[in-house]
Amino acid sequence: MTNDPILKVEHLSMRFGGLMAINDFSFEAQRGEITALIGPNGAGKTTVFNCVTGFYKPTMGMIIMRQKGGREFLLERMADFEITRDAKVARTFQNIRLFSGLTVLENLLVAQHNMLMKASGYTFLGLLGFPAYKKASAESIEIAKYWLEKANLIERADDPAGDLPYGAQRRLEIARAMCTGPEFLCLDEPAAGLNPRESLALNELLRSIRKDSGTSILLIEHDMSVVMEISDHVVVLEYGQKISDGTPEHVKNDPKVIAAYLGVEDDEVEEVIEEIEEIEETQGGTH
Repeated sequence: MTNDPILKVEHLSMRFGGLMAINDFSFEAQRGEITALIGPNGAGKTTVFNCVTGFYKPTMGMIIMRQKGGREFLLERMADFEITRDAKVARTFQNIRLFSGLTVLENLLVAQHNMLMKASGYTFLGLLGFPAYKKASAESIEIAKYWLEKANLIERADDPAGDLPYGAQRRLEIARAMCTGPEFLCLDEPAAGLNPRESLALNELLRSIRKDSGTSILLIEHDMSVVMEISDHVVVLEYGQKISDGTPEHVKNDPKVIAAYLGVEDDEVEEVIEEIEEIEETQGGTH
């Protein structure tokens, strides 16, 4: 594991009235890696995401984003649109939020709206064929085509986004986020509802993003096969507190994680693990 954190979350707490959703939570996401945030339902994963992306303002704590050039941002002090525009953080949501009536290509062009508006001087110059706008428009189409190729959607570029299969819509949403040029990409349950073939296509896209663009990824995911296959680093939450932090192999064998997912007390974990191993040995002997 590298020692170049792109994101540092320090002593994060989030209170909703009398409910402490996140309690003194700290972790780091390393640059160029895929970090997974996992835990049982209600553990506080999406609350952490919403704090990182500016949808919530935390009760306490610091969220430090450091770009490649060394510039640092205190995300807890920024508005959500500033986090996207200035800190270069993009996100997707649990529920797909595409423009279903627009074409696949148009969805990716919309994501580049800020760049096109800047090129037009925030006036009507784009309508008059201003050279800087024409150049930016051509570049935006090339960027969109690049990510359609990456997402294996180039042949559906002119189809309405709402006509795509569910798994393809998930990949399109990620491609749209990448069109904003993020350094840090936050994905909220990207594999939710996908069949095995669609999950495989998703894994390939995320690996490609990490390898070819250098974008760091933070994802929430319940599909443990996806988490264990593509993640470099896994952080586990339970009741708003961190219970494990390390490599996928370390986390998978952590008794506290096993206890959290099976819903047993810590002192019962060893007994449950022994029972599982006995069952596996029995099944192995029957094949």
